[in-house]
Amino acid sequence: MSDLRDLVAEELNLPVDPRVTAVAEAIAAKHGAASRAVLFYGSCLREQQLEGRMLDFYLIVSEYKLAYGRTWLAAANRLIPPNVFYFEKDGLAAKYAVLSEADFYRLAGPETSSVSVWARFAQPSRLAWAANQHARESVIEAVSRAAPTLLAAAGPQPGEEPLALWQRAFALTYSAELRAERKDRATSVVDLDPDRYRRFSGPALEVASRLKVRGGWAWRRIEGKCLSVLRLAKASATFAGGADYIAWKINRHAGTNIELKPWQRRWPLLAAISLLPRLLRSGAVR
Repeated sequence: MSDLRDLVAEELNLPVDPRVTAVAEAIAAKHGAASRAVLFYGSCLREQQLEGRMLDFYLIVSEYKLAYGRTWLAAANRLIPPNVFYFEKDGLAAKYAVLSEADFYRLAGPETSSVSVWARFAQPSRLAWAANQHARESVIEAVSRAAPTLLAAAGPQPGEEPLALWQRAFALTYSAELRAERKDRATSVVDLDPDRYRRFSGPALEVASRLKVRGGWAWRRIEGKCLSVLRLAKASATFAGGADYIAWKINRHAGTNIELKPWQRRWPLLAAISLLPRLLRSGAVR
């Protein structure tokens, strides 16, 4: 895996906007000695735009109990990872998901049928903050598992071009979660940086050829949509302004014009449940 690991390490170590670094450092500081690394990923990274957007981070911690103290949050993070929180600093809005080092490594690899982590980290990400070199190496090892797991799960087809494989693989993962995305989302993710995906194709496929990923796509869709609902329920207790964020994300990605009522802001879980049938019928969420 050395070639792939080198590519991942190089990509993770690319510099980010100093404002992103400042947010990452503040997130790490909030959780104290438990913080091991903060990863920056998502549309703000891909499109290099911060203002008026929601930045996406993953906080990697040594253990949940140390990250939260003796609270229900540690148990919730362990049972249905990750926990997701809202964060603001210097005029930038962000959300961050929390995973332990052990869970991050496991969920980025073929031993899990849940697509959430390996689908995201098969895409570009940056290591915006790390506690030390050991933490940095741990993140590189985990992220190096994501792209091969994605491609192995998709199953390369004879004669399939590399970029077409990546696009099909991402489309499969989007179908396995409740997501407010345009139908061309998988294509656009790859089209933003096709050279990156070409560089990763050979090394990632070499590792993928030796992997057997747990589950099939029918099961991943069932599991993924159920987990999406459970995480949404959990986020209603951890994510300030959760209902507004959900509406904003759906409107942005699906081209809808959802306006929340006061009761929906007060009860974000009930708001999500009340909106879901209409969103499914309209195709805004799939």
